[in-house]
Amino acid sequence: MCIRMNPVQCFIPPFVLQEISKNGSPAQQERALHNLVSSTQLRAMRAVTSGTIGFVDRPSEFTTVKERLVYDVEQGTVLPGSLARGEGDPPTDDVAVNEAYDGAGATYDLFKDVYGRNSIDDRGMTIESSVHYRIGYDNAFWDGRQMVYGDGDENLPEDERLFNRFTIALDVIGHELTHGITQHESGLLYRGQPGALNESISDVFGALVSQYASRELAEESDWIIGKGLFTANVNGRGIRSLKEPGTAYDDPVIGKDPQPGHMDQFVDTTEDSGGVHINSGIPNHAFYVMAMEIGGYAWEKTGRIWYGTMVDKVSGDTDFQNFARLTFVTAGELYGVGSLEQQAVRSSWTEVGIKFDEGIDNGPPDPGNDIGLDQSGCLQTFMSLEAVRWFRGRG
Repeated sequence: MCIRMNPVQCFIPPFVLQEISKNGSPAQQERALHNLVSSTQLRAMRAVTSGTIGFVDRPSEFTTVKERLVYDVEQGTVLPGSLARGEGDPPTDDVAVNEAYDGAGATYDLFKDVYGRNSIDDRGMTIESSVHYRIGYDNAFWDGRQMVYGDGDENLPEDERLFNRFTIALDVIGHELTHGITQHESGLLYRGQPGALNESISDVFGALVSQYASRELAEESDWIIGKGLFTANVNGRGIRSLKEPGTAYDDPVIGKDPQPGHMDQFVDTTEDSGGVHINSGIPNHAFYVMAMEIGGYAWEKTGRIWYGTMVDKVSGDTDFQNFARLTFVTAGELYGVGSLEQQAVRSSWTEVGIKFDEGIDNGPPDPGNDIGLDQSGCLQTFMSLEAVRWFRGRG
C-alpha cells in the first residue's frame, strides 16, 4: 500500500469556473471567482502542509464493518461539523445528508462486493462526509481524510442557478471517494498524464458505482459523469462523457466540454495542472470502448482489470502508455494470455491512439514541474484571478 497526499481534488474543473467568471451574470461571476480562489487556497494549503509524499493522517484501526458518518457544516468551513447521521441511523429530513450517506454506502458496496476492498484504505476506514459547506459553494472534494460537499446555487434566484447540490449525483460521490482509494494505493501524481489518469480512474469508478447501484448493463448506461448536477439553465448532460468525450456540455455561460477522446487531440497545457481534467477523456474513452466490447456489467471484467491494475501495478508517475500496457498484463493474469478480454484491452487502447507493444511513447512529454505546489495550475489560477478582481475593483 502506498499512501500519498495530493492536493485537494475538486470535482468541478477550474476552467469551468473561469468561463462562468467571464460569461455569467454579475452574481454568477462573483460566485465563480470566490469559488476559484477558495479551491485554490484549499489546494495550496494541502500542498504546503502535507507535501506530496509519505503522508498518513488518522490511520484507522482494522475493522470489517461498514461505518459512515455524515456531518452538517451549516454553511461554515470548520470540518467536519455537527454529526447529522451515523451508521444505521434512520434517514433525516435533510436530503443532502441522506444522499451523502447513501452515496458513501453505494461506493463502499461496489468496492467491497465486487473487488473485496475493505473501505477506502482497505482497513475498514470510516467514511466521513460533510455537507452544506460554505454558502454557494459550487464543488465537492476529497481532502485526504473525508468528503466535503457544497450546496451549489440553491441560494441564487432560480433563473441564475447553474449547479444543483453536489450530493445529487451518485457518480460524483463515487468519483471523489475513489480519489481516496488512489491516495492509499498508487498515489498517482496530480499533474500531467499521471494526474489525468488519477481523474480518469475516479470517473471510471464513479460511473461503475452508479451502474452497480442500479444494476445497469454497459450498453444501457449513458456514461455521463455528473448527471443531474446542472440545472435546467445549462445546456449540458453532465460534466464529462466517457462515451463521447467533448460532448457533455456546450453552454454560453460555462463553455464547451474540452475533453479529447484520442491522442491526436491531446491538449498540451500548463493550465489545470497540465490538463488533468481535460486529457482524462482519453483513458475514459478507452475504458468505455473496452466495456462495450466485453459486454455485460462493466464493473465485472472491465472493472476488475482497471481495479487490479490500479492497486497492484500503478506507481506515482505512470503515464497513459504504461497504464495501457499494465492493463493488458492484468487482463492476461485474470483471464488468460490471448483471451478475448486481453484482446479487448489492446483494441480499446488502439481506438484512442495508444499502442504499447512497440516500446515507444505515444504521448507528448508531461507539462508541469517537480515541486509540490503546482505553480502552473493552482498558483497561476490564483494570481490571474487576483488580477481580474483588481481590474474589476473587487479586491
